[in-house]
Amino acid sequence: MPRRPLFAVAPFAVGLLLSAAAPADAGPKDYLKEPGQWFASEEAARIGANVLSHQSDGGGWPKNVDTAAEPHRGDRGQLQGTYDNGATTDELRLLAKLYNATRDDRYREAFDRGFTYVLEGQYANGGWPQFHPPGEKYHRHITFNDDAMVRLMRFAREVAESKTYQFVDPARRQAAGNAFDRGVECILRCQIRVNGQLTAWCAQHDEVDFRPRPARTFELATLSGAESVSLTQLLMSLEDPSPEVIRAVDAAVVWFESAKLTGIREDRVQDAGSERGFNKVVVNDPDAPPLWARFYDIETNAPVFVDRDGVPRPNLADIGDERRNGYAWYGTWPEKVLGDEYQEWKQRIAADAARE
Repeated sequence: MPRRPLFAVAPFAVGLLLSAAAPADAGPKDYLKEPGQWFASEEAARIGANVLSHQSDGGGWPKNVDTAAEPHRGDRGQLQGTYDNGATTDELRLLAKLYNATRDDRYREAFDRGFTYVLEGQYANGGWPQFHPPGEKYHRHITFNDDAMVRLMRFAREVAESKTYQFVDPARRQAAGNAFDRGVECILRCQIRVNGQLTAWCAQHDEVDFRPRPARTFELATLSGAESVSLTQLLMSLEDPSPEVIRAVDAAVVWFESAKLTGIREDRVQDAGSERGFNKVVVNDPDAPPLWARFYDIETNAPVFVDRDGVPRPNLADIGDERRNGYAWYGTWPEKVLGDEYQEWKQRIAADAARE
């Protein structure tokens, strides 16, 4: 039986991909579910003009800005496009819908420049940096942090497959599918082996040899309890997974189980002396649901907590107020994967194998 294209998405996986972590700030994504006729409205035209005004000369959009709310009033030459913190992909999705509704070439031209920014930013080995061109600092590394690369891959697959993007030149749609396929291969090559066993991923990997790499001083080369989840879910979304993909997912799930932390919970306690007005504390609680740390030591699999001095410490209480209370050190990220998602995936691939 011929294999389907690698970038085809499994029907059951659509929900889990859409439910993955996304930045909480408002922006173009808030309008993507509007009915088709809305995109030809005056309100849509106003929002579209705002988004157009924030596009950088390089084709991308800046992060941590609601590009739909107000027009950019500063020097457009200073705008810095990026793939980080949810930037660029939702602007492109919005422009595609606006173009389909209006056939206004401004939207298509801006989409084409932004899509080029996505395609040209990908390394030949399938990875993406944090922005393009990446420079010489940690931003050049293959960036899984905050799901940057996973978001780009989802978008590339949409362009390749969704009817929304039928206005895109067929060769460019094929390029998007090829970019997704290369991204999958990159993810597989980055998965970290410990004592010969596949485990999970770091939040960023070397753009040449794929080894785990640090980013900011408090983001060391570690196993990630957060970013590894979206990578696993992306692999699970492939309609016809290869044996290598199946092994990668199975190994990641084993690692999630091994990294599970039980008998504790994280509380926020009011603290007038804290910069944020609260203090995160870890409390013993035998009835608490499982938690996972954001980072684990690659060799020992023990959670690590790091201040801006770059020194790994074993406990959340060991780092200072600013980083302790200003970063997500614990979460329930793998919970859904270890729940129904993984079991449903195993059942699906078993059923597919039986049909073959």
